[in-house]
Amino acid sequence: MQFPITAILPELRATLATHTRLVLEAPPGAGKTTQLPLALLDAPWLEGRKLLMLEPRRVAARAAAGFMAAQLGERVGETVGYRIRFDNKVSARTRIEVVTEGILTRMLQDDPLLEGIGAILFDEFHERHLASDLGLALALDVQASVRDDLRIVVMSATLDGESLSRWLDAPRISSAGRSFPVHVDHFAARRDEALEHQVKRAVVDAIAAHPGDVLVFLPGLREITAAQRLLEGALPGIDILALHGELPVEQQSRLLQPDADGRRRIVLATNVAESSLTLPGVRVVIDSGLAREPRFDPNSGFSRLDTVAIAQSSADQRAGRAGRVAEGHAYRLWPESKRLDPQRRPELSQVDLAALALELAAWGGSDLRFVDAPPPGTLASARDLLQRLEAITPDGHISERGRRMLALGTHPRLAAMLLSARDNTSRALACDLAALLEARDPLRSRSDALAERWQALSSFRNGRTPADANRSALAAIDAAAMQWRRRLRIDTAPPAQIATHELGALLAHAYPDRIARQHPSDPRRYQLSNGRGARLFDDSALYGEPWLVIAELRHEAREALILRALPVDERRLRADFAPHWRESDEVRWDTAKQALLSERIERFDGIVLSARPAGKIDPDLAAAALTEAVRESGLDLLPWNDTLAQWRIRVQCLHAWMPELALPDFSDAALLATLDDWLRPAFVSLRRIDALDTSALSEALRGLVDWSLRQRIDALAPTRTLVPSGLERTIEYALHDDGTPASPVLAVKLQELFGLAETPRIADGRIALTLHLLSPGGRPLQVTQDLRGFWDRTYPDVKKEMKGRYPRHPWPDDPWNATATHRAKPRGT
Repeated sequence: MQFPITAILPELRATLATHTRLVLEAPPGAGKTTQLPLALLDAPWLEGRKLLMLEPRRVAARAAAGFMAAQLGERVGETVGYRIRFDNKVSARTRIEVVTEGILTRMLQDDPLLEGIGAILFDEFHERHLASDLGLALALDVQASVRDDLRIVVMSATLDGESLSRWLDAPRISSAGRSFPVHVDHFAARRDEALEHQVKRAVVDAIAAHPGDVLVFLPGLREITAAQRLLEGALPGIDILALHGELPVEQQSRLLQPDADGRRRIVLATNVAESSLTLPGVRVVIDSGLAREPRFDPNSGFSRLDTVAIAQSSADQRAGRAGRVAEGHAYRLWPESKRLDPQRRPELSQVDLAALALELAAWGGSDLRFVDAPPPGTLASARDLLQRLEAITPDGHISERGRRMLALGTHPRLAAMLLSARDNTSRALACDLAALLEARDPLRSRSDALAERWQALSSFRNGRTPADANRSALAAIDAAAMQWRRRLRIDTAPPAQIATHELGALLAHAYPDRIARQHPSDPRRYQLSNGRGARLFDDSALYGEPWLVIAELRHEAREALILRALPVDERRLRADFAPHWRESDEVRWDTAKQALLSERIERFDGIVLSARPAGKIDPDLAAAALTEAVRESGLDLLPWNDTLAQWRIRVQCLHAWMPELALPDFSDAALLATLDDWLRPAFVSLRRIDALDTSALSEALRGLVDWSLRQRIDALAPTRTLVPSGLERTIEYALHDDGTPASPVLAVKLQELFGLAETPRIADGRIALTLHLLSPGGRPLQVTQDLRGFWDRTYPDVKKEMKGRYPRHPWPDDPWNATATHRAKPRGT
C-alpha cells in the first residue's frame, strides 16, 4: 500500500542512521503514524530492540496498532501491540508498542535506561499535551545522560517544525499529504439557536448538496448525544454514528471501515478524529469550532475539561479531513470575522501541575528541558499540595508514600485517598469515590451533597436508577470504579449501604487542605484547614454538619461557595490526622489595643478550635509577635529619624552604584524578608512596638553591615562635604519610586562656590552631585551637574539679574578667581 510518506521513508531511515533526533512534519493522511514504525523495524541501529510510539489518545493508539498489525497479516499483540490505561495487548514477540502518554511516563520512571527500547516516536506532538511534553523532556534527559544511542522522533502535523528542530538540534524532514482541494464556507447560526439545531441544519444542507460521508466535530459526548437524537429522526436511511474516547473497541473498528452496504454515514466526533485516525469516505466536514480541553479548576483542585474555541491550526486540520479521498467541503459554524489563536497553547501552561511535580520529584530533579517551561507559580503551588499529601518531603524529595501514589497513575489527590483505605471494603468505596470525582456529575439536581451521587450509584447497581440521575453517566462511573478495583486487585464488592461519615473519612485524605469546621456563630459558614473561609448554599443539604470535607468550591470575592462536600466525623479526623491537632501558647499584636495578647490556642491546621487567655508572656514569643506585626504593617511602624533614614538610603545607593562592595540589600522587600534575622533580636524583652527606640533600631540595622564597610559608607557616601567657602554643607540622598537611586543633592549658596570649576563627585568619583545653587536669600537659582558650564554660560545672566536685588553680596565678573564666601560684603564696601 502506497502512502504520501512512502517516498521519503528511505531518507528517514538514512537520517536516523546518522542522527539520534529527528523532526518529521507530515499532514494527516500522510501515513506517518503507521508507516514509519514499520519502516524502521529492520534498521541496523535498532539491533532487534523495540520501538515505542506515543499516541495522545486511546482510540488512536488502538487504531494505529490494529492497522499496522493488519498490514503485517497479524493480530494485535504479536509484532505490533498497544498499552493504554486499564488495557494492553502485548506479548514477548512485540517489537512495536503503541502507548498512551501516561504509560510512557511510567515506563521511563520505572526503567530510565530503557533496556530493550531503541527509539521513541512522539506522534501528534502539536497537540502539546502535558504528558507529551514531560515524556519528551524525560527522554531527552535519558538520551543526554545514559543512552546516547536512543533515537527520538518528534512527529507533528501543524506545529512549527523549523523552530522545534532548532530547539532539538535535529534535522527536519517534511512529507506531503494526500489532500484534495477543500472549499470552506461559514454556516451562520440563527438568533439564540442551540448548537445541535445548527448542526442539524448544516448536516441536512450538506447531505443535499454534496456527496460522501459527513464528519461533524463537536466538543463532547453531551453535544454528540443531543445532535444524534435530532438527526436520527430527520435523516432516515443514513447511519448516524458517534466517535469519542469512551466508545467500545468494536464500535471504533466499525467506524474505521466503509459501510458494508454502501450507505452514507454521518459521524459525530470529538477532536479524537482530528488526527491519527482515517475515516474512509468523508467528503464533508462540519466544524463547531469547539473542543473540550483541560484547564485547571481551582474550584475542585483538578484540571477539568472546559469547552473552548479551537486554534486556527486545529480548524485547518479538521477541514483537511474533507479532502483525503477527493475534493471536499468544510462548513464552519462560526462567523468568518471571528479570529482564532494561531496554535494550541501547551497544556502545562493552563492545567494543575501536581502530577507533573510528583513526576519531577520521582525523577530526582526539575532541571529538565521543556519546549515550554512549566509556570513557576503553578509548580510551587503543586509542590505545597504534595507536601500536604505527604508525597514529597519539605526539601522536595519524593517519599515512599509518594512513590506508591505515583504508581497508581492518577491525580495525587485521588492516589492519596486510594492509599488511605484501611481494608478491602474501604478500598472498594475509595474506588467508587475516585470514579465519581473523575466523572461528570451523574445527577441533574444542584445538590451539594456528594453522598447523594454515591447513593445514586449504589441504587443503579441494584437496578434502581434515581429519577434525577443520568443512567449512562452512572454506568460509566460504575465501569470506572470496577477498573479501579481490578487495578488495585480488590475482589470485595462495594458496600450497598454505608455509615454517614465513611465517605468523608476517605475524601479527607484527598483534600486535607479543605477539611472544614462550622463557624461557631454562623452555621452556614465554615473555616477551612488552609485558613480560608467558605459558605453553604441557602438550601444546602449539608446544613448543620459540624465538619465537612469539600471536594468542589466556587471561589468568589469574599468567601468561596461550597458546591460538593461530604460530612466527616471529628473523632476520625483526630485519629487519621493526629499530628495536625495542636495546642500551644500564641502571642499576637492587637492593633486596636496596641498591646500584646497571649492565648492558649487549640488548632487543626489553620482552623482555630478554641482560644483562652494564657499566663505570663514568653519573651521569645513576644519578640516574634512584634516582628510579625511589623511584617504585616510595614517598616513605617518603626521609629525612624532623618539621620537613620538617610543612612539607609546611602547604603541603598551604594548597593546600586558600587556592587563590588557586596553591601546588603536594604530595600523594603529585603528587610521585611529578613526581619527575623535583624529586628527580632531587638524586640526581645520588649512588650510594645513603641518601646523600641531609634538607637536600638539603628544598632539593629547597622549590625547588618561589617564595621569596616560602615567606615567606607561614610567615606564613599558622606553626609556633608566641604565647599570653597570653608564650611561643610549637607548632601541629601533620595530614591526614585522604583527604588533606584536619585542623584544626590548639594544645596549651597552660589557665592560659596567661587573658584570651584568642577562639579563635586562621590563614590570614588563615579557619581556627580546635583548642585542646587541658591541666592543669598536661599532661593534656587539653578540646578546643574555641570558647574563649569554654569560659570561659562549661565552665571553672567544670573549676575545681571541678582546684582541689583542683592547689592551687599559679591557678584564678581570673574567667578573663577573670586574668593568664596558665605557672608555679605562689609558695610560701606
